Amino acid sequence: MDAKPTRGRGNAGYTSALVILGVFLKLGLTSFGGPIAHLGYFRAEFVARRRWLDERVYADLVALCQFLPGPASSQVGFAVGLMRGGIIGALAAWVGFTLPSALLLLAFAQGVDTLTGPVAAGALHGLKIVAVAVVAQAVWGMARTLAPDRPRATIAGFAVLAVVLVGGALGQIAAIAFGAIIGIALAGHWIANPQNADTGDGLPSTIPLKAAGALIVAALLLLATLPIARNLGIGGQGLALFDAFYRAGALVFGGGHVVLPLLKESVVASGWVSPDAFLAGYGAAQAVPGPLFTIAAYLGAVSTPAPNGVVGAMIALVAIFLPGLLLVAGTLPFWSSVSHVGPVRSAMIGINAAVVGVLGAALYDPVFTGAVHSPPDFALALVAFLLLTVWRTPPWVVVLFTGACGALLLP
Repeated sequence: MDAKPTRGRGNAGYTSALVILGVFLKLGLTSFGGPIAHLGYFRAEFVARRRWLDERVYADLVALCQFLPGPASSQVGFAVGLMRGGIIGALAAWVGFTLPSALLLLAFAQGVDTLTGPVAAGALHGLKIVAVAVVAQAVWGMARTLAPDRPRATIAGFAVLAVVLVGGALGQIAAIAFGAIIGIALAGHWIANPQNADTGDGLPSTIPLKAAGALIVAALLLLATLPIARNLGIGGQGLALFDAFYRAGALVFGGGHVVLPLLKESVVASGWVSPDAFLAGYGAAQAVPGPLFTIAAYLGAVSTPAPNGVVGAMIALVAIFLPGLLLVAGTLPFWSSVSHVGPVRSAMIGINAAVVGVLGAALYDPVFTGAVHSPPDFALALVAFLLLTVWRTPPWVVVLFTGACGALLLP
């Protein structure tokens, strides 16, 4: 299962786990702004800078993870690590991207709260603003490649409407399904224009099909059997905690804020976490980089009865990410084996255009509406966008610059 990835258009070779860990650790320390912004940071790092993936393969991967339950941005990162370095590379990617925010939220749970005061509030606001520039850069770059003609631009436009009118994860799924249907319907157009049909070599994977099937079965069996074991009293509070967070991670599409109602129902309604403590954790999770799912580390640490603290944080953190990672690792090889088939490739052309629309809708709400509240906010977002697109400034430098500007100018 750890065989080196084969060479292909979307996967130019093998990368060591240490390199993957370092790259994702940097992203875990600097990727502010939520899951949509994370996809922008990933595109800048893996498509534009390192060229580990081409634009179409990256869009295919984003679309696939949007279809699966779990934290979409973390699944994309895990899959990138898998494609570049096998299972060890995938785990290195997950640890690097997840660890910084998990440790910060664990520290917050232990009473270490440094995110107070006007300067800190201004810096955090600046970090929200940089997410606007990062997502705008991603949408602009992907639109030029994935929606360059009238049919695909129209698909992207209708995808925006689907997200706006339907809303939530259901709207995203509807938009992607619409893109797939129109892509198949326009198969003749893609064939008549061969350059449009070039979607690369698919999504390479190092996991054999039998092992992939076992991963999918394991994810489903855990979802079915954990509640039974819990009701039988097996495993005590530790298993109950694992079950609650596993179900939250397995039953939510889109990740991010969508998981919060499920978590609230699991830990607040049961009396494990007080409402005030839950809201405090939610606020802290907004202030740290990396995936919002790491709020599980905070909730596991403050929950009662034991296990809590560090042990509770580890149980909750692993449980909430596990189903999504099992599913993406299990699905990727099957998708790789069919993605070259004519109708599937036509569907992916439409899906990729729809992904542009989904990201475009998210650029406005919640990214833009949640960060830009005044002319100075807009000016700072525009400066950050120009630094990224015109001056080709590394994203982590723009993050530091915008956070500092927020601390100095926006308290």
